[in-house]
Amino acid sequence: MSRYPAPDINDLPDDIKARVLEVQEKAGFVPNVFLALARRPAEWRAFFAYHDALMTPETVGRTSGLTKGEREMIVTATSAANQCLYCVVAHGAILRIYEKKPLVADQVAINHRKADISPRQRAMLDFAMKVCQQSHAIEDADIDALQAHGFTDEDAWDIAAITAFFGLSNRMASFSGMMPNPEFYLMGRQPKPR
Repeated sequence: MSRYPAPDINDLPDDIKARVLEVQEKAGFVPNVFLALARRPAEWRAFFAYHDALMTPETVGRTSGLTKGEREMIVTATSAANQCLYCVVAHGAILRIYEKKPLVADQVAINHRKADISPRQRAMLDFAMKVCQQSHAIEDADIDALQAHGFTDEDAWDIAAITAFFGLSNRMASFSGMMPNPEFYLMGRQPKPR
């Protein structure tokens, strides 16, 4: 799974163990990131608190102008730019499910400009990729381009924050040798068996 051995689930602090078991119940498996980062409980808590604030803002009483699928598009595209196998595969799977398009994650990971997405989403990913690769070069014209597609200043913040947060995640996953769970590869590619 990784260069660093994951702790045994039964040895985790109660709050982390409860969250891991909740995810396992919902997904049918434990995504490797949950155990890999649990080796340092304080960092795990901080990581997932920020993750949840960005990716499920409703859990912290905030709304977002981005859909769940759009948030996953940002993660998938920028994780590909950062060459993070774990995040491209894992978040690509979630993207396929949210968008109900089995090809979209592969398209977004390879070249979002040719992907089967809306012009609005393309503008969002253009901005995210600039934040990912040239954040020092962001200027008012970049925000104006987003606003032309109906994004607000708060949406621009969300796009940048998701990009930046997953830049950290990409680097930790890659450095530690974290591998995607096999389950992620097929998720959202075929209809669920009934």
